[in-house]
Amino acid sequence: MKKSFLLLFVFLAVSPLFSQEYIAAARQDKQWGFITEKGNWYVNPQFEHLRSFSENLAAVKVGKLWGFLDADGTVAITPQFTVVKDFHEGLAAVKVAKKWGFIDKNGSFAINPQYESVRDFHDGRAMVRLAGKWGYISSEGNYIINPQYVHIKSFNDGIAPAMMGKKWGYIDLNGSWVINAQFDKAGPFSNGIAVVRSAGKYGAIDEQGHFVINPQFEVLRDFHEGMAAVKLGKVWGFLDKNGKYAINPQFIAVLDFQEGRAGVRQAKVWGFVDKHGKLVVTPQFEKVKSFNGGMARVRTGGLWGWINKNGGFVVNPQFPNCFDMVKLSK
Repeated sequence: MKKSFLLLFVFLAVSPLFSQEYIAAARQDKQWGFITEKGNWYVNPQFEHLRSFSENLAAVKVGKLWGFLDADGTVAITPQFTVVKDFHEGLAAVKVAKKWGFIDKNGSFAINPQYESVRDFHDGRAMVRLAGKWGYISSEGNYIINPQYVHIKSFNDGIAPAMMGKKWGYIDLNGSWVINAQFDKAGPFSNGIAVVRSAGKYGAIDEQGHFVINPQFEVLRDFHEGMAAVKLGKVWGFLDKNGKYAINPQFIAVLDFQEGRAGVRQAKVWGFVDKHGKLVVTPQFEKVKSFNGGMARVRTGGLWGWINKNGGFVVNPQFPNCFDMVKLSK
């Protein structure tokens, strides 16, 4: 499954790419290619589907099967998988005959297909489901935590939400309970605080399981960059870690904070606010995505482009669909 030069890919047009340039998968008409942050095609549109690069490899779909392109736009791993996820820590999850495993960057199986469902590797471990239960494996495929949970989430600060029976609690890296299963819902820890739901209301706890924000909210999302989106009635605002309103509820919809900006909707259009609630990009777009690498995808007139943090267009809206810009090193 090493590098293969299929006839289909002979006509790749690859423009020179300078080191550390940002590129994104984008669709023009019905075909996908790669566009640079300067608006130039790096790989001309010609594929049925593409995803953006992760660790210098990008998932590509040919017919009904998925493989991967390298940074030169050449087929690095021949399309042969039903479904693939992106590469993380040198491994990518792939699905073969209804089972999931992991391949390395040569396309060889590092962990044979055997799982019902999997998540990406982070910090040397990945969530896997077997016989309806979730556990964690190492990059060698050995169990770190045997499958035993109804559901689990990623580790943050050495603690992960885990569901046993119908309740959520938190486990440590060895699978031992550090906060017993007692919550209706539980989110990941972020800087020592996690959002949970108890008795139908949302609040937040510290790493000892003590409430630092008492359960009182109908809707409260996880903390991102020290801010949590909260809904009061029909409008959204943001709480700080002390449970105080950092931005009063006033928006019809919001995205989570990323890179110091959060997408907010007023009436039927979207813009962005900073952590003080100041509109730094005036609401004007049909849809927006969060900032990544200093750029955010926005849609206007039915087409997507990218803006910078001041709201200026980096790449004008022209694509029916696209992904985030990611840094590609060559």
